[in-house]
Formats: sequence, C-alpha cells, structure tokens
Amino acid sequence: MNYYESLEKVILTTNPKEKIELFEKFYKNFKEKKLYFENTYKPYELIKPSYNDILKIVLPKEVKQTKYVNTKEGKKILLHTIAHIEYSAIDMALDAALRFKNMPISYYEDWLEVAEDEIRHFLMLEKLLIELDSFFGDLEVHTNLFEALKKTPDILSRMAIVPRYLEANGLEQNPKIMEKLKSNPDEFNEKIINALEIILEEEVEHVSKGDKWFKYLCEKENFNVEKKYFEILENIYPGSTSKKYDLNIEARKKAGFSCDELKFLSKKEDCN
Repeated sequence: MNYYESLEKVILTTNPKEKIELFEKFYKNFKEKKLYFENTYKPYELIKPSYNDILKIVLPKEVKQTKYVNTKEGKKILLHTIAHIEYSAIDMALDAALRFKNMPISYYEDWLEVAEDEIRHFLMLEKLLIELDSFFGDLEVHTNLFEALKKTPDILSRMAIVPRYLEANGLEQNPKIMEKLKSNPDEFNEKIINALEIILEEEVEHVSKGDKWFKYLCEKENFNVEKKYFEILENIYPGSTSKKYDLNIEARKKAGFSCDELKFLSKKEDCN
C-alpha cells in the first residue's frame, strides 16, 4: 500500500467515525511495515477542511463562548469548543505526516503517534458531549486552525507554528480552564477536569515533538533556532512577538523551549 495515498484518504474522509476507523487500519499497516513511500506523490491542496460539509462554519467572532461552566449549556459550549480543537488537531498531525517528504522515519512515527493521541482526546470529549445530550457538530465552529495549515505550507514554518506556537498556547489555556472548573465544583466538572489533565500531559509531548523537528531542521540549514523561530512567528502572525505572554513556564521547559525564548515571550528578566 502507498503510504501517501492511503494517508490522504484518511485526512480527506469527512465523517469522524469513518476517519477514525480508516486511520486505525492505516496505522496498523504502518506499524507492521506494510506501506511504502512513493516520492512522486503530490499532496492535496489545502483549500477547505475535511469537516467543511458536516459542521456549521462561521466567523470566529460568531462562535458561541461561555463564562458559565456551572450550567449544562455552558459545559456543552466548552466541551464542543475543545472537541473541535482536538478534531482539527487530528488532521493537523496527519497533514504533517503526509505533506513533507524525505524526512527520517521517526518523523512520520512521531506525527502518527500524535494523531492517535488526538483521536483519543476527541473521543473522550465526544463521550462527555453525549452525556450532556449533545454531539460534535451541535454548535458552530471556525476554521482558524485549518487556516494555520494554509499559512505554513513548508515544513520549517509548520513545525514552528503548529506545535511550537498554537499547540504550546494550549499549555497555558488548559490549566486556566481547569481552574475555572475547580472553582465551580460538581460531578460533571470533575469528569471534564480529568479529561483535560490527560490532554495537558500529552500536549506537552506533542509540543516537544515539534520542538525536536524544528531544531533538527534549523540545524540542517544552519539557522539559529531562537532567531528563526521568532522570525517565522512574526511573519505568519504579525505583532505576535511584541505581545507579553502569561506562560506555563514549567510545561514549556519540558517541551523544549529555551530560557531565552521564555524570557522574550513573557517579557520577564528570568524564566523561573
């Protein structure tokens, strides 16, 4: 079986259940070394997300948000928002494993493993949505994460932006959500917190994988890692490097960020 053609079918599959089943078959074949890499393959164009025809897509400002996690509606909105992030992250990981050729086999192993994690995260959240008499697709979504793929068609910018910027931002947002849930304790909030704790722990590893491959590529091209990272970040998201970020220092250190990067992002004199 052709690795690239088979993986493209997984990514472009619209129905979440079918996508996950197809991935499981693909991943089994990959681990059993039944796939071959055909380097004449040309990746599909990043025109629209795989969920384009099954979800209600609106502008980011039109997506429902909530401050009230102590109501059923508030929990539903929160879970749907995070489920969409995790579902989008499945395709983001799969695209990283598909679009960029001639990398070490461990690169493809890493991003397929990330995709497997994201699927598990999505299924946990989907299960909680069902417990609230809801479902994935019940609410509107935006395409911000897919737009990030379109903005990063080359592997260096992809590794900088998706894991080292977007996913790394989740290392700060996740604990804040958990604190809000803990301040409104109930049995269901405990279920959400348990899911988020698993996601946070594994997201550190995902950022770490992106960090590893970004540094690998910088070393290959003889780029200064920190200088190149901020150059790409400013190019893709102008003004982002002048912001002051409230960072999860411990998690980012585990993920591979240097002290100098953390000081620059937090606008602090130390990284403790």
